[in-house]
Amino acid sequence: MSRPLMFESALGEGIELFVRHHRALGRRYESEIWTLRLLDRFLVQSGISSIEEVSPAVIDAFLASRPRRTARSFNVLLGIVRHLFEWLVSRDVIERSPVVSRRRRHGDGRLPFLFDLEQARVLIQTAGRMEDYRHTRLVGPTYRMVFALLYGLGLRVGEVRRLQVQDVDRERELLFVRETKFAKSRLVPHGPVLARELYAYLDERALHGGAVASAPVFSVQRHRRDRPLGRGSIGKVFRRLLPSLDLRVGVGDAQPRVHDLRHSFAVGTLLRWYREGYDPADRLLHLSTFMGHVQPQSTAVYLTITDELLRAGNERFEHFCHPTGGVS
Repeated sequence: MSRPLMFESALGEGIELFVRHHRALGRRYESEIWTLRLLDRFLVQSGISSIEEVSPAVIDAFLASRPRRTARSFNVLLGIVRHLFEWLVSRDVIERSPVVSRRRRHGDGRLPFLFDLEQARVLIQTAGRMEDYRHTRLVGPTYRMVFALLYGLGLRVGEVRRLQVQDVDRERELLFVRETKFAKSRLVPHGPVLARELYAYLDERALHGGAVASAPVFSVQRHRRDRPLGRGSIGKVFRRLLPSLDLRVGVGDAQPRVHDLRHSFAVGTLLRWYREGYDPADRLLHLSTFMGHVQPQSTAVYLTITDELLRAGNERFEHFCHPTGGVS
């Protein structure tokens, strides 16, 4: 059973109806709810007691209270707030939207940091050496397996966090990923090496409890109770481990993010296809389905051009032009 939304501000009832509307359409709306909770709390702390008091100045103050380093991040925040008020206007809850701020222009965009196999191995091994603290158990093995799935299968952070014991099909060596970003479920097969590591981890966890089918695959034990990893815990651990990885980040480039592991999986898959002689264009739909995208265009966003990809593509083109190795 999902916990009550419990919005407390003057806009609380309207926000709750807005959220229910989108969930009725089959959307999880998790990150959006997080943002709307922040807005709700800001209105309460600002002493806003009626909908009429929610002015453009109040909304601008809220946006300023949530600083964003990138244009994209700010635009996502602004978009959620704007969508809420436009929906309230369409339902005649308010007369006009108080959102007057404009979207920020994107610069050159942030290029993801692409982990190669050795860098990913160092990350996974470093996570595995994390020590337990307080009432927690298996901290190292838990995050070691988390990062192995993120890099090895290209799963989203939320998908890994929500995995349950019953979602691991040992007989067919696959994961059942439930109700993902687009409210769809999918089967994700994996190889024997990853299977061996995952099953060994689950068997070890079973010795400390957590063998119930509905139990989270990844959890921290507090006060003798297993609890799923917190919403931001995987990202926090990733950032904590970064300094010890000795990654070479270009001058002016953004620091690696945990989501870059998903980018790395996509680009690594494309590179492997090139090297094995497959036409990536013919297999893009396969990759799109595997990663849980509705359409291949969404997958293409992850396919950053790298020097290795250019070399592989060039070699493929040369082989096509001169299949015998000679020069015409």
